Amino acid sequence: MSEPQPQPASPPLFAERPTALLVEDAYRFGAIAFAASAFFGILGWTSLAVLLFGLGVFVGAFFRNPERVLPGDEAAVVSPADGRVIEVGTIEGESGEKVLRVGIFLSVFNVHVNRAPLAGRVVEVRRSGNAYLAAFNREAETRNVRTDLVLATASGARVVVSQITGLIARRIVCHPEPGDWLGRGVRYGLIRFGSRTDVQLPLTAEVLVSTGDRVRGGETVIARFDDVAEPAE
Repeated sequence: MSEPQPQPASPPLFAERPTALLVEDAYRFGAIAFAASAFFGILGWTSLAVLLFGLGVFVGAFFRNPERVLPGDEAAVVSPADGRVIEVGTIEGESGEKVLRVGIFLSVFNVHVNRAPLAGRVVEVRRSGNAYLAAFNREAETRNVRTDLVLATASGARVVVSQITGLIARRIVCHPEPGDWLGRGVRYGLIRFGSRTDVQLPLTAEVLVSTGDRVRGGETVIARFDDVAEPAE
């Protein structure tokens, strides 16, 4: 009798993060603002103290990380970020093929934690760019500091989620590593202080949002893409 062939192992599941109500950056940056507020308050510089206190509150709000209710339909592609849709269209993908792209602009008042739009294995994490143009500037797409997270669904389809810095943003956080399996809606990183997040999908996907729509990360369905949602055995 022939020996049974070993089955390929499932990809490791990515440990979702950040998951706390406030991203830890809120405490570091907020503490500086509150400490400065107290210092100038003691000196009697009331107006400056109030201004700095308000800055501390703003920092805490910026780094908020609310729980979201994921839609039950596994074919539903969820928004990777909170914000406003600024672009929906077809572009040339990394291999020269045509793909659908949904671009989302995040103001400083939006939640900046990013989520996986659908389930997939991380194929590649690409970092590029050196500029910090306004996120709605057309040149920002190619010149700004960015991180492209390339996912392969269980059927092999490629999806790219791009974190793009803006005029104020100076740091992108992207935790997954190649080989990790991300569940749909899982939080995996963030961009500090204003940014843009794009999703590239195969042409077979059906886009359900339009330019100007407001979206919420992990909740708003931006497209439908019929595909296997679990990692292949």
